[in-house]
Amino acid sequence: MKSHKDLIVYQKSLDLVVSIYKTTANFPSAEKFGLISQLRRAAVSVPSNIAEGAGRESKKEFVRFLYIAVGSLNEVETQLEIAKRLKFTEDIVALNKILLHIKRMILKLIKSLKE
Repeated sequence: MKSHKDLIVYQKSLDLVVSIYKTTANFPSAEKFGLISQLRRAAVSVPSNIAEGAGRESKKEFVRFLYIAVGSLNEVETQLEIAKRLKFTEDIVALNKILLHIKRMILKLIKSLKE
């Protein structure tokens, strides 16, 4: 396998991290150790788990880490919804589209690794 850095899903997940950092930069400073930290950590977890899984010895291990990345995407989605309800951000539609796209890419990668 090529490097994890060559995977488009890895690159897209890095873009997601940047978007989350930019979005949370506008959150209230009182959320620095709350929702900002949680969102950023969950977003960073996505490319981190893709990278870690790609470096493992077996496809089975890689798949396990990819499922963890999907779980982190679900966390980000939930935390964005909370941020919207708290009126920390208005528009999460674009971010949710990116999340869904990355999730689909990961699930396709999982399927191909299982074949």
